[in-house]
Amino acid sequence: MNRRDFLKLTGVAAPALLLPGVFSKLHSPQTQGSQPNIIILLFDALSARNMSVYGYQRNTTPNIARFAERATVYHSHYAGGNYTIPGVASLLTGTYAWTNRALNHSGVIKRTLAEHNIFRVFGMDYQRVSFPQSVWSSFIVTQFANDLDLILPSGTFGEVDYLLSDFFAHDQNLAARALDDFVFVPNEAPASLLLGSLYKALYARESAQVSSAGYPRGIPHNVNYPLQFRLESLFEGLASFIQSLSSPYISYLHLFPPHAPYRSTERFFGTFLDGFNPPNKPHHRFADMFSNADLRDARRSYDEYIASLDWEFGRLLDALDSAGIFENSYVVLTSDHGEMFERGEKAHSTPLLFDPVVHIPLLISAPGQTSRNDIYSATSAVDLLPTFTHLAGKPTPVWCEGTLLPGLGGETDDERSLFVIEAKSNSALRPLTKATVAMRKGNHKLVYYTGYDAEDSFELYDLAEDIEELEDLYPAGPSFAQPLKEELLESLFEANKPYMK
Repeated sequence: MNRRDFLKLTGVAAPALLLPGVFSKLHSPQTQGSQPNIIILLFDALSARNMSVYGYQRNTTPNIARFAERATVYHSHYAGGNYTIPGVASLLTGTYAWTNRALNHSGVIKRTLAEHNIFRVFGMDYQRVSFPQSVWSSFIVTQFANDLDLILPSGTFGEVDYLLSDFFAHDQNLAARALDDFVFVPNEAPASLLLGSLYKALYARESAQVSSAGYPRGIPHNVNYPLQFRLESLFEGLASFIQSLSSPYISYLHLFPPHAPYRSTERFFGTFLDGFNPPNKPHHRFADMFSNADLRDARRSYDEYIASLDWEFGRLLDALDSAGIFENSYVVLTSDHGEMFERGEKAHSTPLLFDPVVHIPLLISAPGQTSRNDIYSATSAVDLLPTFTHLAGKPTPVWCEGTLLPGLGGETDDERSLFVIEAKSNSALRPLTKATVAMRKGNHKLVYYTGYDAEDSFELYDLAEDIEELEDLYPAGPSFAQPLKEELLESLFEANKPYMK
């Protein structure tokens, strides 16, 4: 018995067989077109602070550094939030989470704003495809199904796929919440004791048949869903898939690694037993209070996984180069958020917005680019949509909150304000009353906490002088703090205004 047999047995197969698993509007193999292709490669939970291409002490990203030699490298690029939902929504809509309302764990983009997306803007003269390997990214991507020609299921290129929502393409989000998150959830007690137990047994049996050769900790898998994959198969599949597309196209490829659990390949397992000890920072009052020893071990495993990912990226880079993809394509490497291993906090399930969890990579190689260009001014995930519509000759939507990226049509603006929003405990239908908001302006970063303590609080850092964010300047009351505070609170008030009674 396999997954489809199980569906037939439970009665789920009847509607599943009537509904397509993917949107299958494939085109002929790739041809040279006058309009540029856009290839967005997003690596989930990849922090710029753990990448040697950005100066990290460990040599985690030599192949990404090789890619950087033919790209524009953004050194102060920020996610829209500190986890997948707001991070993806900000990138694909060009709006902040307090506007698109993709705020919490069950969050999606506000229905009336779902047409405000990059695929709709590019229109039908582009082939529009997406591969949301991260299931949480699919909650956002599938809202744009009417504007996409193809959505690859999350288990594509994987070894094991027991995700039931793939069979319900007309309402994949509802199916994921009802089936994968409730009835047949593999990591917890399922709602259906009989069918859930059978489902878990089948998944365990199939998983046991998969070889973990080359992966000392076991092969990578999605932490919350029954999906398992090997890095080499994933990247080989991606290389073939990209080469099968016809120009012009825009592809959003959201890969799950290096998200936890950190499963490095044998090649890099133990590589960073090097005695490196990052500074022990004081535990934050809102952190989970992991010990510094736990944080060091988790960081090392994470760095090994990044190095494994980088190795496979290097192979993809060579394949795309050999196929001539770079001659007529913008190739983008970025992330939806970072990870942190400091202040008592591990990974990104946190109300904190320190740079390791929101400072993400952005490298963009333009068609035919052969030299490196470094940009140090602050940029945001909301800037990608207006930039790529501009490069494709499309008008920038009036609703977009981003600006053109410097080096790709935009001007450097060191006095620009950009925002990162964390409100996963807040209703999307109500004003943000329990949230963390960070505002970056120039070298300063102001962080506002509301709804966690009896009184709201602020932290203020000078990132030019204090890159590790160890000295909170706010208690000293510097003269420049007040206008920053007023601007942040006014921006939050304007965002909340439509939801106030």
